[in-house]
Amino acid sequence: MTQQTHGTRASLEKGRAEVAAMFDRVAERYDLANDVLSLGQDRAWRRLVLVAIDPQVGDRVLDLAAGTGTSSEPFAAAGAFVVPTDISLGMLTVGKQRSPRLSFVAGDGLQLPYADDSFDAVTISFGLRNVSDTGAALTEMRRVTKPGGRLVVCEFSTPTWAPFRLVYRNYLVAAIPALARLVSSNPVAYEYLAESILGWPDQAGLAQVMQGAGWRDVAWKNVSGGIVALHRGIA
Repeated sequence: MTQQTHGTRASLEKGRAEVAAMFDRVAERYDLANDVLSLGQDRAWRRLVLVAIDPQVGDRVLDLAAGTGTSSEPFAAAGAFVVPTDISLGMLTVGKQRSPRLSFVAGDGLQLPYADDSFDAVTISFGLRNVSDTGAALTEMRRVTKPGGRLVVCEFSTPTWAPFRLVYRNYLVAAIPALARLVSSNPVAYEYLAESILGWPDQAGLAQVMQGAGWRDVAWKNVSGGIVALHRGIA
């Protein structure tokens, strides 16, 4: 784990302890930073996840890497039983303070504390990129999903328009760390954010990993020109 005077960030090896420590340090102002750095788009992206999952009343939904529970609240409002799960105790603490009705659980995406076939749906938004073994995490999500259940992965991806990719890269490398110094309680974490996005598979690459983990009918939808992609699969 890399530590600097302005905060704590994970390495691209993404060890569990260092990722948890990094998010512990950003927890207090995490939602504010997301709004600013995404130019207000993060809430729209999460609404699309809700539509893609299409939760029914009584469905059991695992919201993995749920952080402060911002992504979990809409599922509860729709009548589903949602279980926000995250490795960062700092994020869970902030979430419990803000949304005391949600049942937050501390858990590791590589060793989920749930029985086989426990959930009707699993979702993870902007968290799969932070796990050290993507395929193993997707296999573990498959294990806890009922046969026929659905997975939605919302993650940063590769812009579809080639000329825009350079603009986007420059924004990640230069603008995001600068903005983070103004709004985040742990600004160096956003250097990791940029590096991890640039090293992440494109849409087809992630789909292939999902298929290798046992998900079927895998497809994706580009959002915001491919800055974000929603990947879907069936258990």
